[in-house]
Amino acid sequence: MIKTSRDSDVAVIEIDRHERRNALNVDLCHAMHDAVLEQGAAGVRAIVITGAGSSFCSGADLGAVYGETFREALYSMLHAITEVGVPVIAAINGPAIGAGTQLAIACDLRVAAPGAAFAVPTARLGLAVDLWTVRRLVTLCGGGTAQALLIGCDTLDAAGALRCGLASRLGDRDAALAWARELSVLAPVTLAYSKMVLNESADDDELVKAFEACWVSDDSTEGQRARAEKRPPRFRGR
Repeated sequence: MIKTSRDSDVAVIEIDRHERRNALNVDLCHAMHDAVLEQGAAGVRAIVITGAGSSFCSGADLGAVYGETFREALYSMLHAITEVGVPVIAAINGPAIGAGTQLAIACDLRVAAPGAAFAVPTARLGLAVDLWTVRRLVTLCGGGTAQALLIGCDTLDAAGALRCGLASRLGDRDAALAWARELSVLAPVTLAYSKMVLNESADDDELVKAFEACWVSDDSTEGQRARAEKRPPRFRGR
């Protein structure tokens, strides 16, 4: 259900359940959770998440969605993505519906292909998304678009998602990989700190420590040295 590969310092995690349009079930959520944390611990500098076939993720497998076990697995997976200490890019190759949109917005950046589409049609099913999802949508795309998705049950295409900020860029998987490679040579300590602040994944004391750590890191020294020597920096993540 999950395929993982490496492209230099970039990990690619692909949902491979194309016969179900990459719909999420409990096992798939657990597999994604573990893959993200394993790749983060393996020292990659960036992660790309995408889907096999023509769908990114069609949402929750409705055969399992009504159980508390599924919700626990889903939100554990989403939190793993927000908390892993490296940038995560969603390469949205097709529809990202319901839990698929949740998966996309858990990522730090989203690259939407022409066939991408976003929707959260919980009102059509008598379901609901958690507070984090609602707030994340408002932060990324504004209250009006969040209302249109959650109350109006609208669908956003790739161009619309880019206009409102839900998509970071337009492009295919290769474009997402190229961006991930660019991120992989940036200062890991700085990226991890910025991600912690943006995702509110630490308390204020931890954030202050992470902020101060950036300024006294070897990477900070390397950045100054590289600038003086007029060469690209070689950041080590410490």
